[in-house]
This record gives sequence, structure tokens and C-alpha cells, in this order.
Amino acid sequence: MTTADRIWYAPYGSNMTWRRFRLYLEGGVLAETGRDHCGARDPSPPAGSSPVWMPGVTYFATESSFWTGGRILYDPLASGMAAGRAWLITPGQFCDVMAQEMKRDPGLDHDLPRAPGERVQAGPGHYETIVCTGSFRGHPVVTFCAPWSVADAEPLAPAAAYRAVIAAGLREAFGWDEDRAGRYLASLPGSRAAARHTREETAA
Repeated sequence: MTTADRIWYAPYGSNMTWRRFRLYLEGGVLAETGRDHCGARDPSPPAGSSPVWMPGVTYFATESSFWTGGRILYDPLASGMAAGRAWLITPGQFCDVMAQEMKRDPGLDHDLPRAPGERVQAGPGHYETIVCTGSFRGHPVVTFCAPWSVADAEPLAPAAAYRAVIAAGLREAFGWDEDRAGRYLASLPGSRAAARHTREETAA
């Protein structure tokens, strides 16, 4: 594999932790949710990792069937900067990770955007809009997000276990302490939103 065959995949949620991300490559069960990951066609570990800041904002909205609270999403067009962790992997590995995020079998390759601001619409789902957020050390930084904007999303706070995994990823990537990671997550839109069922019961 040449260096041209690699991209930086930049998760901004639970995949910032190596314990979590490796399941998308190697396969296995995540203890917190019991979710069984089939793994990627190529289970090789990343060639590198780095903390990364991306233009845009991350926020909590839409309910995760595994974590039961809001999931973290990314709006690359919103004003701000979003924290993430870049993993140096192959385009095929990236596509297999995205497929597993959408509860699909790996194996379908997509043309990935490689210039900052470019995007590819792989589907309508919350993690099927592929965007290039920039470049780093000669490789494009690519992630997936929802097709809608943060302004169009109904906020929903994350479950405590999900928030804890994301906080662990921030500490791994940036070397932050628990307080710094907690303050960053608390600042995100939707972080303190009421649970959906509470709003519906109140309205009824």
C-alpha cells in the first residue's frame, strides 16, 4: 500500500477511543451495548493517529438504538471548530466502518472526497454524508455526518455511558483531563437537552 492509498478518518464520537474503533476493524462485541461488530475486510490497524480540529460543530440529536440517548453528529458548515481524532487508514476500511455504523454489511466502496469542502452523498442516513474537512500530513481528512444541519435537528442529550466513551476518546486523543473533556462535551448543542419521551409526555 502506498501513502496515496491512505486517508485520515476523523471520528468525533465514540470511535475516538482505540478500544471502540478497533472493533470496526477487527470485529468483536462492545461491552457497554452488547453490539457485535463484524469488522472490516482489512483488519489491519491504523498506520497512525492524531488529534484534529475540524471546521464546524458537533451536537447531540436523534436517538441511538444502542446507547438509548442522543447520538453525536457533525455539521461541517456550522460556525465553530469540532474536536476529533484522525486515524490513518485505507479508503476501503473507511467505507467498511461507515457501513457498520449504518448497520450494513461491509464490502461496498465509495468514491471519497479528497479536497476540503467536497462531499459525497452515500445515502440519506445520519452517517452517510461523506465530507473532506481538510488535509493533514499529505492526506485528506475525511469523516461522515448527517445530511441535515444542526439548526434543523431536534436536540437530544446523550446517555451517560455514551458520553463517558466520547470523553475517554477526547482524553486519549488530546491528553485532556476529565474536567476539560467534560466541559467540552457540556458546551455542545443538545448536550443538556431533555429526553424525548419526557417532552412528549409533558406535551400530552
